[in-house]
Amino acid sequence: MTEIREIHEDELDRWVEASKAALDEVDTAEGYLDWKRQARETIWLLASEAGRDVGTGIGVGGWHSPEGVARAEVRVVGDARGRGLGSALLAELSAWARGLGYGELMGGVKEADAESLAWAGRRGFVEVGRNSMLVLDLTAIEAPRVEAPDGIEIVSWAQRPGVERGMYEVARQAYPDVPGEEEAEIASFEEWLSMDMQGAGDRPEATFLAFAEGEVVAYAKLSLSLARPTVAMHDMTGVLRAWRGRGIARALKAAEIAWAKESGYERLETQNEERNEPIRRLNERFGYVVTPGSITVRGAICFPTLG
Repeated sequence: MTEIREIHEDELDRWVEASKAALDEVDTAEGYLDWKRQARETIWLLASEAGRDVGTGIGVGGWHSPEGVARAEVRVVGDARGRGLGSALLAELSAWARGLGYGELMGGVKEADAESLAWAGRRGFVEVGRNSMLVLDLTAIEAPRVEAPDGIEIVSWAQRPGVERGMYEVARQAYPDVPGEEEAEIASFEEWLSMDMQGAGDRPEATFLAFAEGEVVAYAKLSLSLARPTVAMHDMTGVLRAWRGRGIARALKAAEIAWAKESGYERLETQNEERNEPIRRLNERFGYVVTPGSITVRGAICFPTLG
């Protein structure tokens, strides 16, 4: 007999361990609490059989998704697959999202996991984005020189606090220009600052700004995680449209790489949408190596039958 129930913060460590048994890369309990802080709504589901935890589900509303679309992930331990558990978790998440007024769900599937992608396809989910993982081995390189274009100053956010409004204006132009994110609605300044710039993995010293004539024209930020203390992840690189094509993004990327190398990190990771050619070419010039990434799928809320 399988039991699926919502769990709360006091059992989140148990939920994380169950998620690890089903998926090799998950965040820490602290990281998921930070997700909850940033989102409008969050639900954690735990599936158990005979005292053994065999699956998890997470639903997140109002965080990095188009209006009317909630994020959802289902994870099932390998030997428990094929018995309808994933469908049951998806049905619970669908009911949760429908009850909050959402009409669609979206989530990520590993690019190399053909079985899970087929499972999602049978339930009406279609591919809407494909993000390759690019990796830079920091132990094998020297820190690059940061060479800013003429008239551009590169500094960290920690060195120049109080310019958040200028950073927000960059985000307002950059976010919708990312392939696959055209429908994304950027939050208000206060929500953006809290959700995107003040998370547990965000550090002012790991966020770099480009100034021209005293105004912010671009920024790039890294995301750090307690779950993987030797790995830093590129989060966002944005340049005002009028300032693109001048080498600013390259200078910001060099600043990130140099900071990560000098701070003792061993690896940098970034996910690039396959249609985002400019940033993919930039990363390749710095020596990033393409590895299998993730596929974003999206579909109308449904209540699948078991199986």
